[in-house]
Amino acid sequence: MTKSKLLAGLSIVAALAVAASAVHAQQDAIAKRKELMKTVGASAKLSNEMIKGDKPYDASAAAEAMTKISTGWPEFAKSFPKGSETGGETTAAPKIWETTSDFEEKGQTMAKAATAAAAEAAKGPEAFKAACRTMITAQEI
Repeated sequence: MTKSKLLAGLSIVAALAVAASAVHAQQDAIAKRKELMKTVGASAKLSNEMIKGDKPYDASAAAEAMTKISTGWPEFAKSFPKGSETGGETTAAPKIWETTSDFEEKGQTMAKAATAAAAEAAKGPEAFKAACRTMITAQEI
């Protein structure tokens, strides 16, 4: 085998490895954001059930749910790298990549509102409900 054929073969293998690595990174990002959404979804569901009176109000559980939402935002924001717009059965809205700054701003607003709601949880269900309104509005990304 000539040296040029060997180098060409190695180049192809390297290109395939890079492509496979990119696909793997894309799948990892999608899987990570799906997992984070499950946590956020469970926290939001519990909070909503307490606000609606479907479950008894528990200030500690309400604060914990909001804390999961607020502390999860930084990691969640990083789970939308370029190249993860499609694949992996993602259902993420294309608008996230089209208006990244808007997405990040609304996410930060939501995280701050969740932090405030966690603090308000100790004051009772009405205070918690009022604090959640800002967070719910911010989720409309």
